[in-house]
Amino acid sequence: MDQPISSTSLAQEQSKHLQKSLGRFDILLLVVAAVISVEVLGQVSGFGGETFTWTLILAITFMVPYGLIFAETGGAFTEEGGVYVWTKMAYGRVVAAITSLFTWVTQPVWVGGAMSFVAVETWSEYVGHVEAGSVGDYLFKLAFIWITVSSAIISLKHGKWLPSLGAILKVVFLTFFIIVTLVYGLQHGFNGLDLGFFSPTLAGFLGVTPLLLFSFLGFESGNSAAGEMKNPAKDVPISVARSSMIAAASYLLPILAILLVVPLDQITGIGGLFGAVATVYTVFGPAAEAMLAVSAIVFCFVLVSQGAAWMIISDRMQAMAAADGSFFGGFFGRFHPKLGTPIRVNTLSGLVATLFMLAAMQLSGTSSALFGVVLTIAISTFLLSYLLAIPAAVRLRRKYPDAVRPFKVPVSDTGFRILGVICFAWILVGSWVAVFPGTLEVLFGLGYDFEGVWGVSQLTFEAFALGTLGSILALGIVGYIRGRKVRDAAGQAAVAPAEGRTTLGV
Repeated sequence: MDQPISSTSLAQEQSKHLQKSLGRFDILLLVVAAVISVEVLGQVSGFGGETFTWTLILAITFMVPYGLIFAETGGAFTEEGGVYVWTKMAYGRVVAAITSLFTWVTQPVWVGGAMSFVAVETWSEYVGHVEAGSVGDYLFKLAFIWITVSSAIISLKHGKWLPSLGAILKVVFLTFFIIVTLVYGLQHGFNGLDLGFFSPTLAGFLGVTPLLLFSFLGFESGNSAAGEMKNPAKDVPISVARSSMIAAASYLLPILAILLVVPLDQITGIGGLFGAVATVYTVFGPAAEAMLAVSAIVFCFVLVSQGAAWMIISDRMQAMAAADGSFFGGFFGRFHPKLGTPIRVNTLSGLVATLFMLAAMQLSGTSSALFGVVLTIAISTFLLSYLLAIPAAVRLRRKYPDAVRPFKVPVSDTGFRILGVICFAWILVGSWVAVFPGTLEVLFGLGYDFEGVWGVSQLTFEAFALGTLGSILALGIVGYIRGRKVRDAAGQAAVAPAEGRTTLGV
């Protein structure tokens, strides 16, 4: 069996600061808080009835094999750092550094450039007006960003309660919305939907795939904090299975509910979900406005908790990458000795989120168009990371056959690779569509009005997208070069596998 690349002495030293405070239920709530992206429900529903069809297809053909692959991998390799560690074991530090960077940077881009916009739009519409571009608008978004960062800075023992409460409220909110929708439908009738309305099309497939993949990815993300779990080998596979089932229901049922009550031409990326909520809440009569305000406040809290969950997860992975010499000279690889959190990476995430929020505010166009553009940038970085992470997870089964696997997918190595190929193919299509929207439509002879779809010109979109990706790659190259001293430091040593499990000391 090949030996893993040894961890640095800094990584081994920082791992001593980790505090085991995550039980099985904590892991489940953390993953549910992070992965179920309620803010994309309106955006994805804008493709009409086929959204439901494609969601069901991807749930079966992508989420199932993807969940199986990472349930096995996450239960077998339980070191702090998750995907970074797995990719390093499979392909080495350079590939791991790229994978980790694209996974990590997605979160501040998404929190600062997309989620903060959804939150302030919802608050302004249903709670208290906030003038777009005003001082209040900027302050609201800054508060949103730095609350998520602060929750990642405090100790996990205390910080986990924000995403945990958010996960519970998220499920309660979606369940309540579905129940009220049924009541509304019984009183007023539903949109006239027939089987033809749900028929899948190539145009819908190309439009909806990146959004749905983004929504279904991340169930293995809890492994970034595996060193802080009480029993990750047993708890991770169970959490992946349970959270994936919750996620499938949390997308399929609300999407169907939105389609049942909101006319397609009224569904927008930001207002789609709450357009449906406002419609069905008319069953409450005079109390409808107050109910909307309460729901909007809950929704904004859910968004904050969602961002907090990702900051907690992704910042730990990037901090371990830094401690291992893959991201600058170890400065960002420090965990606070008392809090057990990577405060320097947390702060960096807040700064990146703030800068991206300020950049997004300078784009011309409607708030809905800006949300769609920035969300797609976040989707592209996230999907690109899985073009490396999925092959790495598949390779680990063959490269480390003797590692103890509390859960093992009951297929041969060839069958496991086939599962990986299926997932990789989906991600490849989604990545291309996210970075170069409209190109495949033109290739297949489909009409595509770029400005009509995105609200900005194709030149503006591609400049923003490719500029962001280029900047991230440049940051990664500089960060890896600057990490050489950490990698070359004396005291690096491979930690021998114990009881058949590969351990990297991180």
